[in-house]
Amino acid sequence: MTVAEDRGAAAVAEFLRTRREQVAQQWADLTLFRAVYVSGRDAAVNAARRLVDALTEVARDGRVDDVTVPALDQVRTVLAQMIAARSRSGSPLRVAAEVAELKRPVIAMVDREFADADQGAALIAATDLMGTLRLVGMEISLSDEGDIVARQRQQLSEVATPVLKLWDRVVAVPLIGTLDSARTQVVMETLLEAIVDQHATVAILDITGVPLVDTVVAQHLMKTALAVRLMGARCVISGIRPQIAQTIVQLGIDLGDITTRATLADALEWSLGQVGTSVGRA
Repeated sequence: MTVAEDRGAAAVAEFLRTRREQVAQQWADLTLFRAVYVSGRDAAVNAARRLVDALTEVARDGRVDDVTVPALDQVRTVLAQMIAARSRSGSPLRVAAEVAELKRPVIAMVDREFADADQGAALIAATDLMGTLRLVGMEISLSDEGDIVARQRQQLSEVATPVLKLWDRVVAVPLIGTLDSARTQVVMETLLEAIVDQHATVAILDITGVPLVDTVVAQHLMKTALAVRLMGARCVISGIRPQIAQTIVQLGIDLGDITTRATLADALEWSLGQVGTSVGRA
């Protein structure tokens, strides 16, 4: 870092320290703060003060254009709280544009604050600092969106794999669509929880709605069946259509001693026999 850059960063740090209140007051009226702190302006001003204080520390560190500087941790904390609040409220968030709004009052105040000798270096440092703030905001926003998508996928997966109580001590999971590792984990967890909650002794895995059974899918099914056994219950796989049976044979897949049935009705009939109940078919 050059002498001019050092001088510019130091000047901006001093500016933010002495003009903390003015900057915070102006920021509190901008979208980023108003949309979060709807209950009152005082809360917005307090949050703005915290962000100004955090940026002051970054400027004091001198590395105003370095997104890896440790002093940015506090900046990330303040922004993350605000972005998370916006996400929970469901209001639209345009991080790049809203954080960019914070730059204008700062640059305008710096331009008025400094004499010609220091103005150029201070403006460059302030511009770099606000650019870094924008990058950090976008980084947090993308991370937050990723977390939301992951949670939504988890919720959709759970909804798509319900555990049904078919009879006393008999539960079933109708599987529909592709069965991958992530979904298998959800199936296993929800099924094992249902076995405990329902005091089930038999679990049916119905794969009628699974379009393709290959080696990977078969391994997933076997792992789930083994987990069911470890819980003290018996497992039966139903929905073994002729095409799937042929595929399993051609691939040389060994389902071991896992009980299989062609249809869900056949599996239920077998399951009822396991729990000592007999129901005649129509």
